[in-house]
Amino acid sequence: MIGIVGSGIFINPYVVALRVHTPFLILGVWLLGGGLALLGAFIWAELASRLPGAGGQYLYLREAYHPSVAFIYGWVLLLVTQTGGMAAVAVTFGRYYREITGFSVSYGPIAAATLLGLTAINCCGVRAGSNVQSVLMMLKAAAIAALVVVGILWGGGTVHALPLLDRPISSGLGSAIGAAMIPVAFAYGGWQTANFVARELKNPERDLPRGLLLGVAGVVIMYSAVNYVCLRTLGPSGLAATTTPASAVMQAAFGDLGGKLIALAIAISALGFLSQSVLTAPRVYFAMAEDGAFFRRVAWVHPRTQVPVFAILLQSLWTLVIVLSGTFEQILSYVVAMDWIFFGLSASCLFVFRKRSSASPSMTVPGHPFTTLLFCLVCFFIVLNTIYRYPVNTLIGIGILLSGIPVYYLWKRPRPA
Repeated sequence: MIGIVGSGIFINPYVVALRVHTPFLILGVWLLGGGLALLGAFIWAELASRLPGAGGQYLYLREAYHPSVAFIYGWVLLLVTQTGGMAAVAVTFGRYYREITGFSVSYGPIAAATLLGLTAINCCGVRAGSNVQSVLMMLKAAAIAALVVVGILWGGGTVHALPLLDRPISSGLGSAIGAAMIPVAFAYGGWQTANFVARELKNPERDLPRGLLLGVAGVVIMYSAVNYVCLRTLGPSGLAATTTPASAVMQAAFGDLGGKLIALAIAISALGFLSQSVLTAPRVYFAMAEDGAFFRRVAWVHPRTQVPVFAILLQSLWTLVIVLSGTFEQILSYVVAMDWIFFGLSASCLFVFRKRSSASPSMTVPGHPFTTLLFCLVCFFIVLNTIYRYPVNTLIGIGILLSGIPVYYLWKRPRPA
């Protein structure tokens, strides 16, 4: 679950500090986002216990509502949320790789070569992909631990006693917190992708819920520690003033060498996120094709490696198109709203499944239905706030979503028995 950790945690703290300006609010927003991710992990853990099949959210939406809803989710995942995020992270890796090595090659070819390499590894089987992911997971965890230790021991500074709030309790404060939640929600994104590969696990009813909950809890602790170190070293105003807070912390401790080290850590984190993305999301396109709502070839599974090779290739090729076209920055701005629309819809599936069956799975959501309803309402709030803050980009994303409706009915074929 350290696959959640991309390059965002090394950069996004400054965006949050631009929107809320006291240590209490900055740390509070990150803890709030972590609590929301943990609640989502409980919901997804029960969903995985009830339906441990391939496709994750695609499967839940199909069984709870209608195949068209599931198809639209996969349509947006392929065209916007998954591939757009992967393209941005691949380019981030390419930029930091150039900085570390001094290569004069443009970051585009580096990003493309990295994607192709990870695609080849994951086409060799789940074991090969998961082994690479495990190594990168350990390296990312070590990099974040090093940042925290260096910041505390050598970064200097302290978290000064400041007012808890930077303005009176009002709609303006609520709007600022909502705006700060957007980069936080993006940074925590990724925990839901573990459910995509449920069918390929030996005991998904047991292993998936355990991995989800322990993984998300660990990420919340890591993210909180990184933000504490940034505030301790730079202060709220200093954190808001730099677009590279992790580099600023390391440079305060070790100068230019610190900057090189953190660049290496960001590159490793970006690589780990890409590896996890290549491994998991193609199972959604595989499920779509298996249902007769997508290219038949995408449902083909290699007889030896037992992985959906064409689904993996499809996602990587579209990500390459976005990387080489340079449109990833625009697409990335659509990601949060689209993600949280489907987070809320997928969480609401739990109400449907519980109504249909009174059987108790191995994992249940504590406090349901109140906690599940709270999660759905927060998702709705994040989407509304994103529309309010970025109306043009969000509406373009919604337009891409709606375009999937006629595509589904044009493409639909009888579902195999």
